[in-house]
Amino acid sequence: MNIADLRRSYSLETLSEHNVPDNPFQQFTHWFEEALRAHLYEPNAMALATANAQGAPSVRMVLLKGFDESGMVFYTNYESRKGGELDENPQAALLFWWAELERQVRIEGRISRVDPEESLAYFQSRPRESQLGAWASPQSRPIAAREVIEQNMAELESRFADQEALPLPPNWGGFRLVPAVFEFWQGRENRLHDRIVYTRTDAGWHTGRIAP
Repeated sequence: MNIADLRRSYSLETLSEHNVPDNPFQQFTHWFEEALRAHLYEPNAMALATANAQGAPSVRMVLLKGFDESGMVFYTNYESRKGGELDENPQAALLFWWAELERQVRIEGRISRVDPEESLAYFQSRPRESQLGAWASPQSRPIAAREVIEQNMAELESRFADQEALPLPPNWGGFRLVPAVFEFWQGRENRLHDRIVYTRTDAGWHTGRIAP
C-alpha cells in the first residue's frame, strides 16, 4: 500500500457564505443536529488542542457535553495534562470531524472553568461507575500498573457504598470555551472545499469565505 495514493473525492453538499445564518451558533446547531440524525458514532467527539506556558502544543479527543451562546463545555480532571495547560494558557482550539457528512468544524477561543454547581449537576448525572472512575484516576500521572486503578475503584466502591449521590471530586469539573472564531468546512470535489469563517468583533460576528 502506498499511503500517498489514499484519497477520495467529496461531493455530498455545498456551503455558501450567502446561505448561512449570521450567528455561528445557529449554523453549528444545524450541522450538529444533522450529525445526530445521521446516527454518526460519537458526533460530540472533538479534538481539543492546548498549549503550555512555553507554547508546546498537545491534542486529544474529548466529548462535548453542552453548548449555547455562552460557549462549548467539556469535563475533565483539572490535574490532568490538559487541565494544567489550560490553567497556564487559557486558549484552546476544538475540531469536530464528521467524515460521513464530509464536514469539519474548527472553533478557537478562550477557556475558563465552569462553576462548581454546574460541574456537580453534570457529575451526578453520569453513571455511578463513571463517577467512581473520576475519583479513582489520577489522570495523566504515571502509575505502576492497571491494578492501581482497579484497587482505587474497589476502595471507592466501599467508601461510597452508602451514598446515593457522590460528591464532586475536588480536582474534577468543566471547562467552557468561549468562541472567537468558527470555521465550517464542507468537502468539495478536486479539493476545492468550501470554508466559511465567522470571526467575533465588537460589533458582532463577521462572516466570510477563505480559500481551500
